[in-house]
Amino acid sequence: MVVTKQTIIGEILDFDPETAQFFFAIGMHCLGCPASRGESLEDACAVHGTDADALVATINKFLESKK
Repeated sequence: MVVTKQTIIGEILDFDPETAQFFFAIGMHCLGCPASRGESLEDACAVHGTDADALVATINKFLESKK
């Protein structure tokens, strides 16, 4: 999986639940909420005042390291 800013958070978590650590680290503690699972990474970052590009890079690097 390659994550983009348009990727839905629920899809990322379903692909690899270990990615939750990166959302928790930036204050996104509502990952079990149906609304948060259905929003894009970019939208969630906007709400939480976080750099979406940095989070995308971090998650993709993590996923790539697991191959």
